[in-house]
Order: sequence, then C-alpha cells, then structure tokens
Amino acid sequence: MGGLEASVLNLAQVQRSRLAIDASVVTLDRIFGHDEILPHEDIVAGIPVRRLGWSGSSRYPLAPSVLRHLRESDVVHVHAIDFFFDFLALTRPFHQRRMIASTHGGFFHSTYFTPLKKLWFNTISRASILAYHRIVACSHSDAALFQGLAGRRLRLIENGIDQARFANSASPQQNRIIMCFGRFAKHKRIAELFPLLAELRKSDASWRLIVAGRDADQTAEELTAFAKEAGVADAVSFIMNPKDAELTELIGKASYFACLSGYEGFGLAAVEAMSAGLFPILSDIPPFRRLIEQSKVGLIVDPAAPTAAAQAVRESVLDDPGAYEARRENIMDAVRRYDWEEVAARYSEIYVDAIGEKQGNTTAESMGSHA
Repeated sequence: MGGLEASVLNLAQVQRSRLAIDASVVTLDRIFGHDEILPHEDIVAGIPVRRLGWSGSSRYPLAPSVLRHLRESDVVHVHAIDFFFDFLALTRPFHQRRMIASTHGGFFHSTYFTPLKKLWFNTISRASILAYHRIVACSHSDAALFQGLAGRRLRLIENGIDQARFANSASPQQNRIIMCFGRFAKHKRIAELFPLLAELRKSDASWRLIVAGRDADQTAEELTAFAKEAGVADAVSFIMNPKDAELTELIGKASYFACLSGYEGFGLAAVEAMSAGLFPILSDIPPFRRLIEQSKVGLIVDPAAPTAAAQAVRESVLDDPGAYEARRENIMDAVRRYDWEEVAARYSEIYVDAIGEKQGNTTAESMGSHA
C-alpha cells in the first residue's frame, strides 16, 4: 500500500525464493484510516503473514502481543521507528532475539509535534537503538539523521525496487500527461501539483494530471476541493486503490511523474516511476536531489514558485520522437542499479553477522527471520 510495505514485500520475496531464508511478516490487522479487520493469518505472494490487533493512535499503535510471534526466529528485522522498535528493545531481556532495524525515514515525515519528536528521538530512540545489532539506513538522508545515535551500529543499504513491476511502461510517445501515485499523505503535498498544472494549462490545455493511490491522512475528497480551488478539477483524474495492472495501464498514458513531497526517506515511488521511463518532476529534498544528480535526468522544482516550475516543465518537452525515446531509455537505465536481489543479499550478510555474534560461525541456510 506504500513505500514501506512494498519494501518489506520485495525483500521477503527475494529472501524466500533466492536466499533460503524462511522469512515471514508480523504486522497490524488494520490499515490506518480504515475500519476493516484484515485476516489474522494470511499468505501474501508466498509470504506467511500474521496480523495483530492493536490499540492507541495510528501514530504509535500498541500491539504487545507481537512477543508471541518471535519464538521461532533467529533474527527479528524491525521496519520503521515506531512502537515495535521501542517495545522490542525494551523487552529484549525476555525474548532475547537478535534484532536489526531499517529506518524508512524515521518519524519526521511531517512537521507536526516536531519539538516532541526531537525529544523522543534523542532520548527514547537513542536508548532503544542500544538493543539492536545493526541500524540500517534506507537512504543517505536517513544515514545522516541516525549517525549521531547509532554510531558504529549504522549501515547504509538503499532500498531497491521491483524492476519488473512497471518496467518500460511509460507512454512511448511524448505527451503532456503527468502521473502521481502513492498514499494521499499530507507530507506528500499532492495539492501543490494543482497550481503547477494550472500554470501549465495557461499555454496548453492538453496538460493533465492523473493521481492514483489511497486515502491516508488526506482524502481524495479533500484533494478534489484543492483542485477545484486551483481551477483544474476538470484536468485531474483521481484513481482510487488501483491494482498493479491498472496502475501500469495508467502509467502507459503518461510521460511525466511528479512528486513535490516535503519529506521522503528514500523516494521509492519516484524510482519506480523512472523504471517505467517517466520523466521525474521532484521537490528539492535530499533523496530527490541525490536521485536527480546521480541519474542526470529530471527536474527539481519549487512548489512555492509554480510559474517558474511550469516554465521548466514546458522546456523539458521533446516533440522529436527520437530524442524522446533516447531520454526515456536513459531514465530507465539510470535506476537499474536499484535491484532487490543485491539489497536482500546485503541484508542477509547482516543477519548472518548478527547470529554469528550470538552462536558462533553459521550460515544463512534455513534461517528464520521475522519482518
């Protein structure tokens, strides 16, 4: 349903299919913002999944029953810095499992409660880190954020992407359709795309925007109101909860991907979009700036200056079919290095190291791991 979920799915799939790691997933039984209770036991893409009931806030969901599901694991791999991260650190003297954690941006995705978050990060998170064998930063910006707390425990392993998911699916002809996909979260600043679209349409009414995803702390209804306010409601299509096949078909209608997010741990959707051949239009945050610098293709724009941003986008249009196809190929080539097999192999080395510290020399064969 989002970048973190996609990361766990892809990592566990490669671990099970290629690395002989018996990976399973323990998670929560509701999607935040939805009342539906999901099955407590499930198989997703061949991965055993157990889902737990929880209470409290979606910002810090409480699920202490997780302890029952760790008994057969050699390694517990915690994804994200939230309740599970702190609780499993606090209870490690009881469950005694070797643990690593992946950062996924920490919890600074929004500016809400920033002073409290900083206090928590420098006290509770700092103490919790001591229970972990390794803290794995999912991006260079995460590495900079966690270096002061994790010290020698820190490792950098950038996320991978499923290279086959949207490969080569962008429109083969240049058009003026922009794609945006992912959760409707406020820190993604989806509404900032509407003034940009309005500026683009002043000179060419063929510019359109497709927004595909699901409600999170912002809804399609709220975003529609923002689109109307910007005068572009008739040029924006909202596609709710698309499956991969539908999302691939939508990408095939577009030449551009846009994300003006205020915060990203890695920026998975942007990398996935580039694997399809979409030209990226991105905000000036560290993961996006690094992506553009390394790929040498795409635009960094300022959401607060839609007129200038629109002019830069107009100048990127390549009506020459040969030039457009060459750029499309360059975009796809630039992100082929983000491969989950390599990422999973590096995690496997950390698992082996964690077990070896406790049990002596070992291998990854028949290893049990909970994500």
